Amino acid sequence: MTFFRTVCVALAALLVAGLTNARADTGTIRISFIKAGWVIGGTVGSGTLTFRGRTYPLTIGGLSYGLTFGGSQTNLRGRVSNIFRPQDIEGVYGAGSAGAAVIRGAQAVILTNQRGAVMELSGTQTGLILNLDLNGMALSLRR
Repeated sequence: MTFFRTVCVALAALLVAGLTNARADTGTIRISFIKAGWVIGGTVGSGTLTFRGRTYPLTIGGLSYGLTFGGSQTNLRGRVSNIFRPQDIEGVYGAGSAGAAVIRGAQAVILTNQRGAVMELSGTQTGLILNLDLNGMALSLRR
């Protein structure tokens, strides 16, 4: 039920973002992070945002709580929309997640932050992990 609610909120955010900010721009994003835990998990990583012909380095950190067991390396890429400037990507992205990887698994996620930036990401997860948890991921420009 929580997963269904998360998907509905993400879809609503995409709809609102598409209707309210026609002047906003889109960029591409690549992130890579390591997640590990036992009930409480942690995430640390980095990435890049390419926006209006420039590349900006990113820092990622976060926590999760729920059924989390193991560790994994995740590499995602995709697009970020509804941003006017690179700083709009900064913030906390929250989601409920469910997944498993034994050696290698696919990942896809849509995330929204408090500024209205919407990330649509897909990629791979490598490792041994089982998770059904709530995640909070903070993303910021590396200065």
